[in-house]
Amino acid sequence: MAEHILILGGGIIGLSCAFTAAERGFRITVIEPNMPGGQASGAAAGMLAPFSENTEQPDDFFHLCRESLKLYPSWIARIEDASGEKIEWHETGSLNVVYHEADINPLYSRILWQNRYGADARLVMPEELREMEPALTHDVKAAVYYPNESHVYAPGLVTALEKACMARGVTIISQTGDIEEVRLSGSDIAVATANAGDLSADRLVVCAGAWSGLYERWFGITVPVHPIRGQICAYEVPFGEVRHMIFSPQAYWTSKANGTLVCGASEDVAGFDTSVTDKGIGRLVRYGPKTLPMLEQLPVVHRWAGLRPATRDGRPLLGFVSGMPQVIMAAGHYRNGILLSPVTAEAVVSLLEGRPAPVPLAAFSPDRFTAVAGGGRFR
Repeated sequence: MAEHILILGGGIIGLSCAFTAAERGFRITVIEPNMPGGQASGAAAGMLAPFSENTEQPDDFFHLCRESLKLYPSWIARIEDASGEKIEWHETGSLNVVYHEADINPLYSRILWQNRYGADARLVMPEELREMEPALTHDVKAAVYYPNESHVYAPGLVTALEKACMARGVTIISQTGDIEEVRLSGSDIAVATANAGDLSADRLVVCAGAWSGLYERWFGITVPVHPIRGQICAYEVPFGEVRHMIFSPQAYWTSKANGTLVCGASEDVAGFDTSVTDKGIGRLVRYGPKTLPMLEQLPVVHRWAGLRPATRDGRPLLGFVSGMPQVIMAAGHYRNGILLSPVTAEAVVSLLEGRPAPVPLAAFSPDRFTAVAGGGRFR
């Protein structure tokens, strides 16, 4: 009988791990306390932008993001094939804009190191910029153009991925309520839930997003994952009127096929509160016309928020829990859960199969925040 894997969390990361593991012959059950894709996944703008998001140096996190972008074409094709759904994926490229001449020179060194890793980036000056993106304000002095960056419609991706999982035989148990206990005894694993009773499996993959810190008590490690509320809004703008993803120092904008221009994201610490605030959306609304003058007269037609699972160093927790070879963590992806879903799934399944991961995982060890003294752990 196939090895049974229990995946805790039905967001983009949990569903991605479930889908890939099911493709490889594992028997998979996903436990979701609420509804699949209901938190950070469904609220995301869906940007696949490893170069725009990593501007300082080619560190381990950059390589993880870059590898995941390379996996996306086959990833989407596999999900579409399994689900029968067409995923909205736009290879628009992106523009990272600056407003001051003094900010132009630092862009050259950024382009230089990123192009060594396949960015194909170049600096675009105002005259060409007006042709590429007529909606931009003339106050923009230059932009870095990344032709290989793209974006997906995140809610549609999550829906397709859920269908793909079910088509591959994954059992998804929704609305289980709180995880009340995780019991590990030798090779036996049992998870007690508030609404679905006890569930057991051979191995456990924790993809609990902003709630991953709750597992400290059962795993004996420090899991400093905390929720960051990301607030996003949208305007009614015909698809393609803004041709690229646009990143500025204060916000980003991306055009969706449903006729909305998504603007994000205002971030704050509010615990597990997902309410939308006038202050959070107001900052985006005030800043928008400084980059896209058309927004001055447009009302916001939709506003929402999601909880982004952040770690202390901004990197995910990805790997085995020390001393627990039957437990893998894949959590804390912060703003990059959509981008990192395929590489995270490949890494988790590689660990399940006993093979090397597609990229080195040492920098993402789930134990890296746990102090050790006298042979025992303390927090």
